[in-house]
Amino acid sequence: MDTAGIIPDIIDVKPASKATITYPSGVQVELGKELTPTQVKDQPTVVFDAEPNSLYTILLVDPDAPSREDPKFRELLHWLVINIPGNKVSEGQTIAEYIGAGPREGTGLHRYVFLVFKQNDKITTEKFVSKTSRTGRINVKARDYIQKYSFGGPVAGNFFQAQYDDYVKTLIETVQ
Repeated sequence: MDTAGIIPDIIDVKPASKATITYPSGVQVELGKELTPTQVKDQPTVVFDAEPNSLYTILLVDPDAPSREDPKFRELLHWLVINIPGNKVSEGQTIAEYIGAGPREGTGLHRYVFLVFKQNDKITTEKFVSKTSRTGRINVKARDYIQKYSFGGPVAGNFFQAQYDDYVKTLIETVQ
């Protein structure tokens, strides 16, 4: 993550371990590997080393919106789940529904960064962002969450890169 600029673009501390992220398409996220928007269009499964009686948060952001050269929307929130018991992601509280990679045509490679944080306490919020909404997704900063909830460094992380393919047109039509 150091060589890809994730540190210092998004976080200050390297994740303690690698999260295993597998998409329904069959692809698995490998640090920095390029995947297509078509391959990552559906919500993945995420596995990480977790303490069974602890709560966790998963954050997926694109720091390269609208492009890596002009990241004025850094970071674009693609998924946020809080209060995950152990690594049972499906039992957590979804704050922002998953949306896949959607780099616009001609914007080059974008990094999609998964970060897992151990929570100190249960987080209480009624906030919810549907997968069809852009509202609440632009300029969301991992550092803000780290500070607000006193997370400390990420306990796990991983990332892939993606650039435009034809699926992006479909995704753009569904998100307003």
